[in-house]
Amino acid sequence: MASSSVTSSQSPRPQRPNLAFRRLRGQRSPGEFAAAVRRAAREIGERVSCDARYVGRVESGEIRCPNYAYERVFLHMFPGRTLTDLGFAPRAEVRGRGARNTEEAPSPRTKSRSRSPLGAGGETEGAYEPYETQETYDMQDPRGDTGCVRGRRDTHHTYQDHEESDVQRRAFMTGGTAAVAAASFGPLALAGTASAAGRPALRAGSSEAGALEAAVRKIRLLDDRHGADGLYRRASAPLRAAYALLDAGTTRQASADRLYAGAGELAISVGWLAHDSGRFDDARSHYAEALATARMSGDPALEAHAFCNTAFLARDAGRPREAVRAAQAAQRVARPLGSPRLMSLLALREAGGWSGLADRTGCEQALARAHALFGRGRSDTDPEWMTFYGEAELEALEAQCWSTLGDWPRAARHARRAAQLQNPHFTRNIALYTAELADDLARGGRPDEAAAAGMRVLDLLDEVQSSRVQQMLAGTARVLLPHRRAAGVSAFLERHAGVARTA
Repeated sequence: MASSSVTSSQSPRPQRPNLAFRRLRGQRSPGEFAAAVRRAAREIGERVSCDARYVGRVESGEIRCPNYAYERVFLHMFPGRTLTDLGFAPRAEVRGRGARNTEEAPSPRTKSRSRSPLGAGGETEGAYEPYETQETYDMQDPRGDTGCVRGRRDTHHTYQDHEESDVQRRAFMTGGTAAVAAASFGPLALAGTASAAGRPALRAGSSEAGALEAAVRKIRLLDDRHGADGLYRRASAPLRAAYALLDAGTTRQASADRLYAGAGELAISVGWLAHDSGRFDDARSHYAEALATARMSGDPALEAHAFCNTAFLARDAGRPREAVRAAQAAQRVARPLGSPRLMSLLALREAGGWSGLADRTGCEQALARAHALFGRGRSDTDPEWMTFYGEAELEALEAQCWSTLGDWPRAARHARRAAQLQNPHFTRNIALYTAELADDLARGGRPDEAAAAGMRVLDLLDEVQSSRVQQMLAGTARVLLPHRRAAGVSAFLERHAGVARTA
């Protein structure tokens, strides 16, 4: 593996000019076209720092695939086209390439770059496109893509790798563990097979680190679209393979840094799948594993992520005080990282704990901090895994706080806004937010509206497998039982009962 990495670094893929993109620019100068890109970004609420240099890098082929912020802007400017139509390479071809090049030409900044999000303006070859799960994938992904292992935000709109994603989805949903690992995780499957057979695994290098990072992205993407229930057990196989790679050792320190960060992020992703499918003990174990990995490797970004998910799990498991303490620990670790959006999410995790303790004042104070930090906007220091955290998620988490405090009308307002704001790519989150809305409406004495929202959730259950969503819907059905004589409520209860019987 090591020798092949060296060979590839000596023979990099030559750049190919992006002639399709150049034709779309037409008679405009690079500067004029960059200004048009910035205007288009403002039209859809995006923010990109496009300039003539960026346009030149795209047209020269240096940027083979844009990050997700630019993707959304370009697809807005040229409706009906895909990234491939715009002359870009499929994302699957460029993922990890920049990271490998960075490692093969190490510098004093190698370690920090390997854990950083996209550079300013998103000018990257696509190695670490955010695994965006929401507004920026804004992936990405509690997940995300996110856009990936380290940097955030939304993976939506048109994908040039529809076919690959569909094959992977079918493999996850229907294939056996060995087949899924081999089909979806490449070198990770080989490492896992060798470990299971008692054979020593090969020392890992940049290829294995790239495969691990790709595994995290794939898990997050599939979870965003389809929920956790069909993924959890199959995703455990690549996690075992990841730790087998760590045990085998690495060829270079840069590879070790990527592997530790990737293994920790994968542990968190698998933990989330367990969490979302109601396996709280398993989730707690995976999050603890990620936390230990972060501390062994001295990775504060990974440690903050592990504490963040631990806080969320503690809230859901009925341990609100632990949720508050874990969220506060995450904030202490994350403060030096310089990401207002990360601090905003962690403040929301703390607010969720305070609401579980029925401490309205503590909850309101944490919510105020969350909104103020969110208002500072995105930053190059935002972790990639946070692709899911946009305005929709902010609204949804606030709705959960008010719901826990028993303020149903206020909770319903925020849940409705969350569902309206959520990008259509994130099917699982739309189902979750709408289920929250249905429950808040039912408990707030609006049964007809609750039943209508519940019907919308039922429409999504063919695509989404999430115990969390199903449990929320079951709770709503119980609350609506006294109103079953109403036509809309009756139809919902009958259909829900049918779904529950076949689940």
